[in-house]
Amino acid sequence: MSAKNENYYALLMAGGVGSRFWPVSTANFPKQFHDMLGTGDTLLQKTFQRLAKIVPKDQILVLTNTRYNDLVKEQLPQIAQKNIVLEPAMRNTAPCILLSALKVKKENPDAVMIVAPSDAWIENENAFVSDLQKAFDSAQNDNVIATLGIQPTFPNTGYGYINYDKDDSAFAKTVKRFTEKPDYTTAKDFISSGEYLWNAGMFIWSVKTVLDGFKSHLPDMFSLFDQGMVVYNTPEEQAFINNHYPRAENISIDYGIMEKHENVKVVPATFDWNDLGTWGSLYEKLDKSSENNAVVNALLHTEGATGNIVRTTNKKIVVLDGIKDYIIVEEDNILLIMPKSKEQEIKEIRNAVQAKYGNHLG
Repeated sequence: MSAKNENYYALLMAGGVGSRFWPVSTANFPKQFHDMLGTGDTLLQKTFQRLAKIVPKDQILVLTNTRYNDLVKEQLPQIAQKNIVLEPAMRNTAPCILLSALKVKKENPDAVMIVAPSDAWIENENAFVSDLQKAFDSAQNDNVIATLGIQPTFPNTGYGYINYDKDDSAFAKTVKRFTEKPDYTTAKDFISSGEYLWNAGMFIWSVKTVLDGFKSHLPDMFSLFDQGMVVYNTPEEQAFINNHYPRAENISIDYGIMEKHENVKVVPATFDWNDLGTWGSLYEKLDKSSENNAVVNALLHTEGATGNIVRTTNKKIVVLDGIKDYIIVEEDNILLIMPKSKEQEIKEIRNAVQAKYGNHLG
């Protein structure tokens, strides 16, 4: 890595539960710690390896819930405990990003950082590194926040959209506004205009810029965490976090900073991206059989069964006859069989099963 990479840091977000991937993803063992695609690496490990192509490994921080500390250490034994930022309470993305930025500032006030989710699938990692380099270059300018925007392929109503100036000649183009999860008609109009990108939740900024953003737009939160500068990156850090973190406002970085900042740029991505948010999105990424069935960790025999996704443990033999477009997932003592068209209901089904048979099942 070049000398300038010494200022590159990454914040890897790994605290979510991923409830739409139930029963594989549970509160005790979320999807980012699973090998969802059967590649031999978990989503967390894949994301870490991808970021390490441009960011020094000892400058990658993992942001996660206290309960997942052992899972992170087990899957990423190469990172130090001080680089695992442990949230004692669920407070959305703004507090953990602020806390991490302050930790990084104490170590390197000239740092430039990327915030990246741990559960996205990116096909062309070299293109990702090239695009990220452009975003880093842009973010090194004064008071610029950069993001990576994904070329939309269909009117998805579950994503946020970035309206940008497509005539801007710079590689990092001016952002006009953000729109969260539009309805289908609006999303269709967005795509037709050619002026919108999907918001992949990857943000790039200098530590100075993002902390100035918190001072301006979330001053109470900044004041709450700035009190801990003397203990950050020391053994006393966690006690401070445990005491102060639950008092932070529950707000996302999108609403808290991104939508209010006056100088946001977007680099239109050249890589293929999938947020792996549902079984259906996983189905799209997996190789298919001649009958368009996708299989992970199972041995499948079919008779007129098409368009299904099947996942089991321990290479179980699964026989399907006449079933079309279903999710069939076995994990421990739970078997889920439901139409792909109802995948958005999985979170509610998980809650109902927990209520009926016990919280340990979610």
